[in-house]
Amino acid sequence: MDLGLSNKVAVVTGGSQGIGKYAAMRMAQEGARVIIVARTQETLDQAASEIKTSTEGIVLPLAADISDKSTPEKIVNAAIDNYGRLDILVNNAGVSMAKPFEDVSDDDWESDFELKVWGAIRLMRKSIPEMRKVGGGRIINVTNLGGKAPGASSMPTSISRAAGIAITKAMSKDLAKDNILVNTVCIGTVKSGQHERRYDSLKEIRPELSLDEFYSETAKARGIPLGRVAETHEAGDVITILASDMASYLTGVAINIDGGTSPVV
Repeated sequence: MDLGLSNKVAVVTGGSQGIGKYAAMRMAQEGARVIIVARTQETLDQAASEIKTSTEGIVLPLAADISDKSTPEKIVNAAIDNYGRLDILVNNAGVSMAKPFEDVSDDDWESDFELKVWGAIRLMRKSIPEMRKVGGGRIINVTNLGGKAPGASSMPTSISRAAGIAITKAMSKDLAKDNILVNTVCIGTVKSGQHERRYDSLKEIRPELSLDEFYSETAKARGIPLGRVAETHEAGDVITILASDMASYLTGVAINIDGGTSPVV
């Protein structure tokens, strides 16, 4: 099935691992030219090599800090200088920070919002004019379930992700006239490096615990109706569909990738 991504240019932040890397890989498989952005050049180079080997596609690794105000210009210039256009932006930078309200410091609030809210805002602001030049585009903001249904001890990330969902909905209305579609995926529990670091810590106490057992216990503890933790590619596939012609009438939607966990549609 042709997704209409051939020769499109996509930027994926947080693209060196996990969901971002898999979304970049899927888009490259479909013929998109992909720029993956993350802080660490070595990790980016490894991801780019893996994507090229797997897909024979075109991928450019770009080391940059999304919270740096100069980064959006650097990213967009890389797209234009190398490929002459920008069609797709996936805002995926940032890991979860979850604490009780009284334990969240000013620095926690500021760093979380600087990366997940302000970083995304600046990059979208810089990208939109380039999308207009090519007749439209796709913006996919990666948020999480806490942005819809925040739980206890979920701050600051539940709040920054709620902002991301609201930005998505408002922007979708502003940009529909330009054929720039703006959507978000709300991530539940997905296999990731962050979870594997938790597993490594737990193994010090329970050396007999396998990774599969860890994920099975995690799914049970979190009450996931499907009874398992999502594979990384399951999130990356949804992002790729949203970036494609298959989702040409979807804008302003917030799709839960959670195995049925969220109480909010």
